[in-house]
Amino acid sequence: MTEDLEGRVRKAIQRPIEPEIRAFAQRLALAAGNAVAVLFYGSNLRTGSLEGVLDFYVLTEGPQIEKIWPRVSYHEWTFEGIPLRAKVATLALETFRAAAAGELLDTTIWARFVQPCGLAWLRDEAAIGPVAEAVSGAARTATRLAVSLGPEAGTAEDYWRALFRATYAAEFRVEKAGREDSILAVNREHFDGLLPLALAADGIAFTREPKGTIRPALAARERNRALNWWKRRQRLGKPYNVLRLLKASTTFDGAARYAAWKIERHTGVPVTITPWRERHPVLAAPGVLWHVWRTKKAMERKPA
Repeated sequence: MTEDLEGRVRKAIQRPIEPEIRAFAQRLALAAGNAVAVLFYGSNLRTGSLEGVLDFYVLTEGPQIEKIWPRVSYHEWTFEGIPLRAKVATLALETFRAAAAGELLDTTIWARFVQPCGLAWLRDEAAIGPVAEAVSGAARTATRLAVSLGPEAGTAEDYWRALFRATYAAEFRVEKAGREDSILAVNREHFDGLLPLALAADGIAFTREPKGTIRPALAARERNRALNWWKRRQRLGKPYNVLRLLKASTTFDGAARYAAWKIERHTGVPVTITPWRERHPVLAAPGVLWHVWRTKKAMERKPA
């Protein structure tokens, strides 16, 4: 095996990213003041599209200040005549590393960043090592759980499917059945060969069998340890995500503008953002929904 996990991750996160997205990431990093790196992820990373909402993680220097992290914000910016929108999560690089390594109760970081991401902004070349190490940790954590949940022997996709089924079920969100298959289908190149590299990096021996089958040499004791680790996080997954949602409902910077954009995109009804709605998005929500409902009804009654 000539390639190791961290080397592969280091190469992968330095993938080409559109200049508009890099410019937006730089703007976010400078606004943060103590940013080390900005990671870009989601479907726009794969497609290169600037439509919809771009997804960024701003990783900062120093200790994590907020107990319930990350801090989430919404930003709109026009770059060279192109309107851009972004949802931004901000947290300390060390917290990101610990969560990716499975040292914390969080499930979202390692489950998200075993999937593709790219460096949209980097403070300096020295920072790439810690970021690549953290993202590699996400792959190791996810792989360890995948082979513990999956069959004694199976293809890499068998293990990844077992992982994503479990993590989606543990989080407080609704995903269509077969979501794990679509993740693997659209990111086939990313996942190709990743499992063996992560097993080797985590010190888990394995053998290769015909038809792409992998047999991890996972002792019952090691499997039980991993499953017990997962059961605790699985049990707390939904309550922890609800807590984050409740926090975000009051601290999501730009929540009103984000909601207004989503409503207009999905219903065609524009929503005016008043200063009061900007300050109190949760309290304003019932009135906004009533306005949208009345407007939609009026549009339906209007003769063609």
